[in-house]
Parts: sequence; C-alpha cells; structure tokens
Amino acid sequence: QVQLAESGGGSVESGGSLRLSCVASGDAFNEYCMAWIRQAPGKEREVVVSIDSNSGTNSADSVKGRFAGSRDNAKNTIALEMNTLKPEDTAMYYCAAVRGFSCPPRTLGIGPYRYWGQGTQVTVSS
Repeated sequence: QVQLAESGGGSVESGGSLRLSCVASGDAFNEYCMAWIRQAPGKEREVVVSIDSNSGTNSADSVKGRFAGSRDNAKNTIALEMNTLKPEDTAMYYCAAVRGFSCPPRTLGIGPYRYWGQGTQVTVSS
C-alpha cells in the first residue's frame, strides 16, 4: 500500500496558475497508477488526470490544454501543473492511487482508486 500527501493548493485569480505536488511513501511507487481527482462544492468527485507508470496521461476534457500531470518515479512524486485557471476549477484536489502499471479507463470514474491523500484546496476567484 501507499500513503499520499498533497501540497501546493491555495487561492488564485482567474487566469492564474498553480502547481500541486503529491509525495508517496510505502510500496513500490512505479507499480501504481496515480491520479489527480477533484471535488467541487456540490458536485461528485471526478478524475482530472491519470498518470500511468510510464508517465502516460489521460486528462478530462475540461482541463485539456490547461492542466498537465507528471510523475517522477525516482522521487515518488506526482505533480499537477494548472494554468489558465477558471472559477469552475475551484475544488478540493486529491492525489489517488491504484495498483497497476496502467490506469483504469476514465469510464470507471473514481471507483478503482484505493489510496487517497487528505486533499488540498484550490480556490479560483473571478
């Protein structure tokens, strides 16, 4: 199993940028699919971007061209670079993991993700 801890959230104006980080400890990091998942007020959690063990990514349509997920297997970390932020990006952002070299299909949603961090808040003001 892995333990996850996010950092880097905060408040920013519309059009601004933020970078989130997540550090993993425990099991073999490179054997896990990692993901950034968010939950906006009053909405269900959604997978923002998943990152497989080879750093292949799959992003939600709502963030394509603005957000980029990455991982560093040597440092047991993943990151989420968020640009051109919009008020609708306001949410709690979670780092999550599921064992496997490839990531679950987006159609499965958040269900497969077994390990979660405590979350970091991102607030975008208009």
